[in-house]
Amino acid sequence: MRKIFAFIGTTVLGSIGWSVGAYIGIGTAIVLSCIGSGFGLYWGYKLFDQWLG
Repeated sequence: MRKIFAFIGTTVLGSIGWSVGAYIGIGTAIVLSCIGSGFGLYWGYKLFDQWLG
């Protein structure tokens, strides 16, 4: 279940990062997607640990 939270967070924040970065260029979209995915992974684990852990 913890990995599902991480997957959802990674998907959502990675997509947001891609969408924001795509306005500037493909390189920026890739970088912001990676950063967003990292934050999504962190917050997904953190939310799971806080609520269900």
